[in-house]
Amino acid sequence: MTRGFLGLGSNLGDKRAQIEAALTALRRDPALEVRRVAGFYRTAPLGPVNQDWFLNTVAEIATDLEPRALLKKCQAVEQALGRVRHERWGPRTIDIDLLWLESGGVDEPGLTLPHPGMQGRSFVLVPLRELAPELLLRGHPLEYWLQKADPLGLVEVP
Repeated sequence: MTRGFLGLGSNLGDKRAQIEAALTALRRDPALEVRRVAGFYRTAPLGPVNQDWFLNTVAEIATDLEPRALLKKCQAVEQALGRVRHERWGPRTIDIDLLWLESGGVDEPGLTLPHPGMQGRSFVLVPLRELAPELLLRGHPLEYWLQKADPLGLVEVP
């Protein structure tokens, strides 16, 4: 099985319940194993600021799915939980991003791995560091990227 990481976030409704529901749905899928989940972090929105704060986390997974099939499963979970795509970086009930797969990089229309924006996002890097402090991203340790990332008011939420 291939090790990977998913980013999960929500800024509509009961944010923690939305993320927990997504994790439950992912755990029910026989093609996925959710191994560990990092802590939860509150951040300001990235993009339009006229929206509520986000709750984010990262989950370590294992799967034999090809990246495109994994993306489709994540999008199906989003849709089942009421995700509607009105505007880029707009409010959402749930967002599940493929961040990284140990099987290597992907550069296809609609799917790039590692996730193209993750090195600048503290709400991804901090929980990812909890799960995989040894991970190298584009040839650099996570600490390197954290020094450059905008913290966006990042606060751990118990």
